[in-house]
Amino acid sequence: MPDIYLSLRITHDVLPQKMMTCPSLLTRRNILRGTIGLAACAAAPVWPQTSKSSGIGRTLVVAQIVDNTASQLDVSRDFLIGSRAAWQGINAKGGINGRIIQHLTLEVDGSSASMRVALDVIKKTPNCVVLSGTAGDRAASQLVALLRQDQHNIAHVAPWLQNSDLDGDNRTFPIFASRQDQIAQALKSLAIMSVPELGAIYASAQEYTRYRDDVERASSALKIKLKSYKPTGDLALLGKSLTPDTPRILLFIGGTPELVQFTQGIDKQAQQRYVVALADVNLQTMLQMGAARLTPVMATQVVPMVNASLPIVKQYRETLARLYDEPPTPQSLAGYIAARYTSEVLNTVEGIPTRQSTLQTFQRRNTVDVNGFRVSFNAQGRSGSYVTQSMITPDGRIVG
Repeated sequence: MPDIYLSLRITHDVLPQKMMTCPSLLTRRNILRGTIGLAACAAAPVWPQTSKSSGIGRTLVVAQIVDNTASQLDVSRDFLIGSRAAWQGINAKGGINGRIIQHLTLEVDGSSASMRVALDVIKKTPNCVVLSGTAGDRAASQLVALLRQDQHNIAHVAPWLQNSDLDGDNRTFPIFASRQDQIAQALKSLAIMSVPELGAIYASAQEYTRYRDDVERASSALKIKLKSYKPTGDLALLGKSLTPDTPRILLFIGGTPELVQFTQGIDKQAQQRYVVALADVNLQTMLQMGAARLTPVMATQVVPMVNASLPIVKQYRETLARLYDEPPTPQSLAGYIAARYTSEVLNTVEGIPTRQSTLQTFQRRNTVDVNGFRVSFNAQGRSGSYVTQSMITPDGRIVG
């Protein structure tokens, strides 16, 4: 049974200013921006919604909103590929209770206007019963706010929602650890080592504005002195200009290409420093992009290691290898788990799933074991206490 796929790009196609001023970001992220849509076309044919031969009357639509702007692509692309792989695998086994899943991808450009257009498309798609796997964090945050404001009666499941301030919404069901949990886990390991001071590096003014409070709260709770560095626009230069009184351990808030630039600057420093990044960073991609090897880099992950022995990870690797010429990454594993969790709950909806019955089923927030990945919600309405850490060793290996 082929995967039934539809895609709609909702974007003004304006090249972001960051990409205009940085050739290395332009090259990588322009390529990624194109492949978000192209990967789906290679994966399966596009079936018209009125096609009788496809059995479209017996389909359910699962919508996924992804942010295709430059700063979000490093997560969005891989997350989307993992989700697509999962839905194709689910359809190959008969779908949800005999109903094939039509995976509708809506690409937005980071603006509230494009998000509203995406929601309008979903509202006008009558057999769309759930939103699953929104990526990245900015799009997920925008969507939570709009769903709350407009009272949309649809479940928003397993988004890449890093901000725990939005927890507790009765339409959104986050299953991955929040940024605050990731920071706390990373800083906890530093606290155990009696690290007295930490430096916080922000990739851009946007990250500085949005995430500084999260970092300060986490460091204060663990009694670690924090020194924040405002973004200067040139991360390599910032790395080169660190002074002897700069903390030796630095928390980096930003994406993969920005961290590569920063490490290349740090490598020019005589003093050894260590960098801790969060789940938006892809260590495998860092190595491919020529990240400096002399500076140890550790990154948190909100999913198991991609070479773990858990059944869900083995299934992910097998499905990804069969369908895509892509290396396993934590971000695509997260997308795969998001879709698999969504399908597990959809399977428990009584009768033919509707938006209302699907939302009510998710609102029970039952504990679900997704082949070894346990989803169990806390009092704040979030699962995702699962946080692991990986590190790039000086010889180029990634260890957990």
